[in-house]
Amino acid sequence: MNAERLWARLMALAEIGARPEGGVDRQALTEGEIAAWRLLLDWGATHGLEGATDPFGNLFLTLPGRDRAAPPLLIGSHVDTQPTGGMFDGAFGVLAALETVASLADRGVVPARDVTVVAWMNEEGSRFAPGMMGSEGFAGLRSAEEIRAVRDAAGVSVGEALDALHAAFPDLPRRPAGFPLFAYVEPHIEQGPLLEQEEVPIGVVTGIQGKVTWEIVLAGEEGHAGTLDMALRRDALIAFARMASAMQQAVGEADPVVKFTIGMIRCVPNAPSVVPGRVVFRVDLRHPENRALQAHAARIETLAREHAAPCAVTVTRLVDAPSNDFDPGLRDRIAAAAARLGHRSMPILSAAGHDARHMAPLCPAAMIFIPCRGGVSHSPQEWAEPAHVAAGAAVLAAVVGELVF
Repeated sequence: MNAERLWARLMALAEIGARPEGGVDRQALTEGEIAAWRLLLDWGATHGLEGATDPFGNLFLTLPGRDRAAPPLLIGSHVDTQPTGGMFDGAFGVLAALETVASLADRGVVPARDVTVVAWMNEEGSRFAPGMMGSEGFAGLRSAEEIRAVRDAAGVSVGEALDALHAAFPDLPRRPAGFPLFAYVEPHIEQGPLLEQEEVPIGVVTGIQGKVTWEIVLAGEEGHAGTLDMALRRDALIAFARMASAMQQAVGEADPVVKFTIGMIRCVPNAPSVVPGRVVFRVDLRHPENRALQAHAARIETLAREHAAPCAVTVTRLVDAPSNDFDPGLRDRIAAAAARLGHRSMPILSAAGHDARHMAPLCPAAMIFIPCRGGVSHSPQEWAEPAHVAAGAAVLAAVVGELVF
């Protein structure tokens, strides 16, 4: 492994979409992501890697193996960010995977089967919701038509943005979505504080907690703030306030393990002297136990309908992803590799969602976590120490070596 090259490439990728005040804004299917693809493809070409994409805008860089017909080992993560994201979320996983295959290629090593680096499309879901579109499409969980129809806040569809992405790389070969996989390993920063608190550099991820998200629309009626009697109002914002308070009390404060978030709200017309006629908001619910997750989810939907009056309400589930466990054999390999390299490791549940969730039903899948300072992520303050970046990449390389030689 070339730890210095890995770090330098992380810093170079962070320049694409760098914000003046710090952090990175490189959202899915933007010019920034196109520029990131160019950089990744250039780096891959220097090591003889074969670039390709698929109908869902996933990027693949492959080190050819001796048996080209065998299902490949897939490693990587994503390069899109939140609008005020950091330098390591997703990017560490892609570049650790790239460094793994680059180091093999530099030594003239030919693995038994292809080893393919992946950068999934729209993991974050910041521009187009929900996230993880690329891995969901690859896994057959959502159709191309459904994904392409989604629009961003400016009205641009995923289909239009995907077509622009592919047009920027007219000579890049296309692979069919959902090709068979031998195994999948995703390195990532923890996005939580546990590894740092325990002073452990490697997390062996046991699984990902379940997640349900909704878009809820309250339809009331606009009116003049100075003339419309209070008793006659169909104020969508007041209905939202009642609903949000009830959900927080009944779900957010009812279970010490649950994670309940209202992270986005749009009020229409959002004018100071107009009674709001429409509110659109998103709810994010997470829990490691599937039975509890679904019970809380049912309560959310009941509360939405109970507190909507006098407005109409539409409740749409966007994501319904149960908790999953990762492959025990791969988890054992990760822990053993860390020990051989002299790194402490610990089992850890992922509280955040990752594309690996969608690979787990397709093949043996696992994740490797490294600490991030203060547990901070999705923020310009996101940071991972160079020594931890190198340790995570070295563990990945050791596991890859066991799997393909």
